[in-house]
Amino acid sequence: MNFHEVQFPPDLSFGAVGGPQRRVDVVTLANGYEERNTPWAHSRRVYDAGLGLRSLDDIERVIGFYEARLGQMFGFRWKDWSDFKSSIPSAKVDYADQLIATGDGETLAFQLRKTYRSGAHEYARPISKPVKGSVLIMVEQDEQRETIDYTVDETTGIVTFFDAPDPDTRVFAGFEFDVPVRFDSDRLLTNIASFQAGQVPDIPVREVRV
Repeated sequence: MNFHEVQFPPDLSFGAVGGPQRRVDVVTLANGYEERNTPWAHSRRVYDAGLGLRSLDDIERVIGFYEARLGQMFGFRWKDWSDFKSSIPSAKVDYADQLIATGDGETLAFQLRKTYRSGAHEYARPISKPVKGSVLIMVEQDEQRETIDYTVDETTGIVTFFDAPDPDTRVFAGFEFDVPVRFDSDRLLTNIASFQAGQVPDIPVREVRV
């Protein structure tokens, strides 16, 4: 996988715009009804990094980061300031934030995930890039200890227990996370005169599957 485990400067992603994108094919029938289908099980985030830049020094830092990734060649970590932890934005990460699995007495490894709910519907988003040192794990009411009860792979978001959780026990997790992304352009165009006049460059960034 062409991916660098390095985070885009978080002070530059602060102020960027972006959010989830879903592909839905819509066909309007002759009677006016619609048929809708999506080939994507999971959404993809898209961002514009240019809107987070505030100075010429910021442009220099982004150019350096872009060149080190060889443009679109290598992915990297991105902090989405609007959605970067298991809890709501105003709360601290807690052990009971997210139910990620139910034990069966045999399974050792579980994928971190964040569930989004609205009414009776929900969507479980796999989390593949947790922030190192931020993951909290609890089995039912028992808080687990990293390196003693479990390990976390920060490159995949897989939590592996040394002893499988008992059948029907709930596994909870709290964490901060990054989004795996890449630059979505084969060129980076900047205009110093325009930037000083208040115009920022367009630097598209897109989530990648890892």
